[in-house]
Amino acid sequence: MNILCVIPVRGGSKGVPGKNSRLVAGKPLVAWTIEQALAADPGLDVIVSTDDAALAEIARRAGADVPFLRPADLAQDTTPTEPVVQHAIAHRVAEGRRPDAVMLLQATSPVRLPGTLDRAVRQFTETGVDSLVGVVPQTPFFWHPAGSDAGSATAEYDLAARPRRQELGTSDYFYKETGSLYVTRTEIYERFDNRIGGRVGLFIMDEAEGVDIDTLVDLRIAEQVLGDLHGGGDGDSV
Repeated sequence: MNILCVIPVRGGSKGVPGKNSRLVAGKPLVAWTIEQALAADPGLDVIVSTDDAALAEIARRAGADVPFLRPADLAQDTTPTEPVVQHAIAHRVAEGRRPDAVMLLQATSPVRLPGTLDRAVRQFTETGVDSLVGVVPQTPFFWHPAGSDAGSATAEYDLAARPRRQELGTSDYFYKETGSLYVTRTEIYERFDNRIGGRVGLFIMDEAEGVDIDTLVDLRIAEQVLGDLHGGGDGDSV
């Protein structure tokens, strides 16, 4: 199966300015995701889509293909991810290289354990799903406000039969999208303009892989986890 791996990175960021190029555990943030994609056994076709020349150079040094600079209209704060992926698909189609599927990797979720991408491709091909969503398990101990009454709330579990954590089965958990990884058949993008559609499978990731960088605190957490996993020291990210 021919899988295009798209890593979208913008030069601008409001929460953490310049975060995709910041050093995290000794490397530019985007380099972690590029290296993971290039190390995957299936031989992914790795494209970095960016609007920023400096990020493009970082990506090329890390080994990724950066065949274009993304148009400004696809690099706004309000730009959804799907048109960015579709732009990369169209580029490959124009080259006569239409992919069978697309793996979307978000550089702002840089923690992926060795073998994770291989396992995702294997699950995608073996199960025959149309889209695969990276998730981390969450215990069912969730609450939400009951209507507009701030003094009232309801639980998502049976208060009279609160289970012990070690007694929870697979079906007892909720599963939260990591935002890190999606694998989608190309025709799903073409038909629905969406990374998720058709028959959807859940790809369960390790809790450590759920790090998503939106703030400086998240950046420090990612740096600590990556440093622990790879034996690196602190970078100069903040």
